[in-house]
Amino acid sequence: MARPKSSIPKYKRRRRDSRSWPRRIVGWIVKLILIFLLGSVLWVLAYRFINPPITFTMLSDVFAGRGAMRQWMPISEIDRDMVRAAIAAEDSKFCTHHGFDYQAIENAMQRNASGGRIRGGSTISQQTAKNAFLWQNGGYFRKGMEAWFTFLIENLWGKRRIMEVYLNLDETGIGTYGVNAGSQRYFGHDAGAMTPSEAARLAAVFPLPKKRGAVAPQGFTRRYGNIIAARIGVVGRDGLDTCIYKGATAPVNKAPPVVAKKPRPLPGEEFETNKPPPPAETSDVDEPAPQPEPTTEANQQAVQPPPEQQPTEPGNAG
Repeated sequence: MARPKSSIPKYKRRRRDSRSWPRRIVGWIVKLILIFLLGSVLWVLAYRFINPPITFTMLSDVFAGRGAMRQWMPISEIDRDMVRAAIAAEDSKFCTHHGFDYQAIENAMQRNASGGRIRGGSTISQQTAKNAFLWQNGGYFRKGMEAWFTFLIENLWGKRRIMEVYLNLDETGIGTYGVNAGSQRYFGHDAGAMTPSEAARLAAVFPLPKKRGAVAPQGFTRRYGNIIAARIGVVGRDGLDTCIYKGATAPVNKAPPVVAKKPRPLPGEEFETNKPPPPAETSDVDEPAPQPEPTTEANQQAVQPPPEQQPTEPGNAG
């Protein structure tokens, strides 16, 4: 007996998927990967022109009741000593690498294998990718995501935009983000005009912003800040920041305003002591290798503090 003819046109008939479940799952995974790749590229392209409104790290501070204060300042207005201090403290090869300092990573792996406090080799580009698009901690999964976003911003943003976003998103205190908000918090004026000492002490806060204060009269932060202040001149002399101002006018060097009002007590000052901060609670601490000193003997003597002044702690945790 012949089957009754369907009244539904062929182009409207729903065809049964003959693929097996494993093949369907693989197909879904491929689609998700493609969506992620396309979405991440569009996200990075958007942040090339739009300043990130908020980050996952800021949200964690907001939910914890600490708030998130930030005042965006264009790179064209940020004092050049602050830019040089960041390079001196965090990533002396910023203008020459393509997002990753493989030598620093290898050195960090060797040190970590020998035991002791975990230290990383993150560049400013890697820290910017993490701050703008990801979250703190997260292990190897987050590191893999960080590598992907670092590749994207290096190729879609350029060094100038990377430094601008970094200096506006990096933590500079409890609930404080960016060097402009940090400068106002600690020194009573914006980041448009800073002394080398102020820029260096603020850069010394970057690794552990919730446990250091840039106005502490003593302690590791002050000693490390003095070393960074000496390196600022080296960065300028060797042109380690030229990629940021290539094709653009560098800001005019201005003296910071005189602030008569004494700084108010700051949350977190109790953490600043003469002793180095305690080891991190987690093993996922990104700290770059110590930055190389000048090659000439005269400059080595100029920037290296006496033996008893050498810091007892690494320079960065991202």
